[in-house]
Amino acid sequence: MSTTAKLYSFNLSNTRTYLFAAAFIVGNLLLPQLAHLVPQGGLVFLPIYFFTLIAAYKYGIHVGLLTAVLSPLANHLLFGMPPAAVLPAILIKSVILAIAAAIAAKHAGKVSLVAILLAILAYQLIGTGIEWAITQNFAIAIQDFRLGVPGMLVQLFGGYLVLKALSKI
Repeated sequence: MSTTAKLYSFNLSNTRTYLFAAAFIVGNLLLPQLAHLVPQGGLVFLPIYFFTLIAAYKYGIHVGLLTAVLSPLANHLLFGMPPAAVLPAILIKSVILAIAAAIAAKHAGKVSLVAILLAILAYQLIGTGIEWAITQNFAIAIQDFRLGVPGMLVQLFGGYLVLKALSKI
């Protein structure tokens, strides 16, 4: 399933880069708050990554990276989530997701379930390997695969639907 879409790549000198990043950061502040209303909602739904995926896929690497880095930091500073102990792993996975989503979008040239899936798998597999190297604990490293499959499915299908809706913009 795919649809044609307007995909952008704003550079850092473009004001729209910061405006879109700010909007997606707000989304990444609000969605985790909703997810945390469900017991273990953050671990199951992986909400901190959702708008990073959208930002990078639709608006390019710069919007994606700003969203990827500033969302977890803002959430941590404002709400204490994610906890400091897991913040480095989440930042790394967020950055990998932004890079993977921007590359997938550029390569596909359209909204594509396969491209979105590849971006999700890339950040999860690479991020899991890096998290394992950092923590030296395989069980912690694979936590997203043990608990977060619903969140990855939300990213895949929800991301596709949001990107498809945004394709008209």
